[in-house]
Amino acid sequence: MQIGVIGLGRMGGNIVRRLTKAGHSCVVYDANPAPGAALAKEGATAATSVQSLVETLATPRTVWVMLPAGKITEDMIAELARLMKSGDTIIDGGNTNFKDDVRRARALKLKGLHYLDIGTSGGVWGLQRGYCLMIGGDTDTVKRLDPIFSALAPGLGTIERTESREKLDPRAERGYIHAGPVGAGHFVKMIHNGIEYGMMQAFAEGFDIMKNRASEKLPTDERYDLNLADIAEVWRRGSVVTSWLLDLTASALAKDGKLEGFSGHVEDSGEGRWTIEAAIEEAVPAEVLAASLFMRFRSRQDHTFAEKILSAMRLGFGGHVEAPKK
Repeated sequence: MQIGVIGLGRMGGNIVRRLTKAGHSCVVYDANPAPGAALAKEGATAATSVQSLVETLATPRTVWVMLPAGKITEDMIAELARLMKSGDTIIDGGNTNFKDDVRRARALKLKGLHYLDIGTSGGVWGLQRGYCLMIGGDTDTVKRLDPIFSALAPGLGTIERTESREKLDPRAERGYIHAGPVGAGHFVKMIHNGIEYGMMQAFAEGFDIMKNRASEKLPTDERYDLNLADIAEVWRRGSVVTSWLLDLTASALAKDGKLEGFSGHVEDSGEGRWTIEAAIEEAVPAEVLAASLFMRFRSRQDHTFAEKILSAMRLGFGGHVEAPKK
């Protein structure tokens, strides 16, 4: 199947590579020509402009936009809407606010254009592990593009299968779902990231408590100089808190037990804020998720070992580098 991909950063480039390896034909464009040229050597077709990309695609066209949420994505979708024809499809695979999806789809429908929003999780490891996809949009378009989603998703893998799923959608076991109408994909991904904040904060605080157990302020016989790298590793082996986030923490601590390469300055990418906004709209208590978001705000003022743990995990799963010290 043929698809256009715009935005060839950490995730966009690897999405193209994974699709190309699966036998799909990718026409690619980025404002920086270098990643497109590199992908052309791996089998993709590099376009010199957005218009060139659209003209290269056979109808009905599908273009996947993989750019940061905000004006750059908004402008790109507006440009595509001018160039594409009735029956074509625009996909936003970034971290857009689901309300923007609803607004865009309404406008694009007037032009006969289909619109899918896809929450894409997998970070810098997606090429090897596959991407977890949460898709919003109309059923017919989602079905038509299933070969693309199936190629990007992790597949069954070695994860133990969940009992009693025989009558449920088999796509979920393979790592992708049609979450619902337009906006549903990004809404589910938004909540996923909100939960991620809370899980990361729990690990960060736990390791911080253990690190500070050696404090001279404590009674001598109640002080413990704990090996955090070994604790993270043993927790990976059969404990109930085993997870990929713990894997990343164990890896970071094995390399540098004091995490001296991190300042503890932790950014937020927007989804955590939107999750709390949704909770307020729905009058749903979200104490842990809200607190984890506020801790990220506080991390930019002073830093503890907990924030270094958070920074280490973010670098591990998403390649997120800390903001430079001011």
